[in-house]
Amino acid sequence: MQEDNLTTNVSCQIHDGILSPFLPIGYIIICCIGLLCNTVTLYIFFLRRQTDSSMTVYMRHLALADTLLVMCLPLRVYYHNKKGPFYLCKVVGIFFYINMYSSILFLSLISLDRYLKIIKPVWVFRIQKTKWSHMASYIVWVILISGVIPFFISNSQKHPCDQVCFHFHSKGPVGGTINLTTVVLFLVFYVAFLCFYVKITKKLKTMSMGNGDPKAQSHKKRVIMKIFLVPAIFTLCFLPYHAIRIPYVLAQMNVIGDLQSQRLLHILNESTLQLSALNSCLDPIIYYFLSSAYQKTILCVTQGNLTLSLSRALSLSLSLYSLHLALYFLCCL
Repeated sequence: MQEDNLTTNVSCQIHDGILSPFLPIGYIIICCIGLLCNTVTLYIFFLRRQTDSSMTVYMRHLALADTLLVMCLPLRVYYHNKKGPFYLCKVVGIFFYINMYSSILFLSLISLDRYLKIIKPVWVFRIQKTKWSHMASYIVWVILISGVIPFFISNSQKHPCDQVCFHFHSKGPVGGTINLTTVVLFLVFYVAFLCFYVKITKKLKTMSMGNGDPKAQSHKKRVIMKIFLVPAIFTLCFLPYHAIRIPYVLAQMNVIGDLQSQRLLHILNESTLQLSALNSCLDPIIYYFLSSAYQKTILCVTQGNLTLSLSRALSLSLSLYSLHLALYFLCCL
């Protein structure tokens, strides 16, 4: 293994630099917190009886995506900056991005749902019905899985860095164009995302609550702050990564050929990618404020009134972790 690392360091001139000690620690922390929080979330949304709604459907799929994402982080840590099994590294990398972009799309659907319920409260659109929200969620998964098929088929290892897992990889015109198109689509979703919340805020500000009563006005401000929790987390986690993607992909295509610029862009890409992974730990905060069933369950657990339910959730968490650990050691053999 030391010989492999030595060969890698000699042949690949793009390094993590100051991030080297922090990336593994950060991913491990995100994995532990994310696995615990999202396991409890899966228990609440899938195993506890509650009234189905379009919002709940999207939250279920979002929690599933976040759980799957954190479960691939140990492999990402283990093989980072190492020569690993080419297709294993490719599958884990693609798996990571599928779940990251599914989180983006499900957060967008949650925002669309809130927008329609607040701006058009009298109308009931098809996508707000549980049947259609289920269908929309399945379509998201199908589109994302279908979209990564070309990356499974490609087998480019021309550059020395291409042999290193989860690292700076050169891209051809096709791969670069697909990545840049993805960034543009994200920016379109992001602009629509912001438009939803600007209109929601304007609508809430025009609503009369308590006819000037200070307590009612204070309550209105808290409602607006809770609503803006979703775009705040969305912006924090995903905007920096996609902002750096355009110059980074250009560097991968060698349009930006300066070695120092490529190293800087690689460091920025890795740090913002970890910020994107942090979203899996922050989404449960959204569930707490947007789902009354989730909030009540968490409050019951913290007050000690749901011991049996907590033990079931803990059992589920341990089962998932055991499966995760087994897969991890199996891949390390």
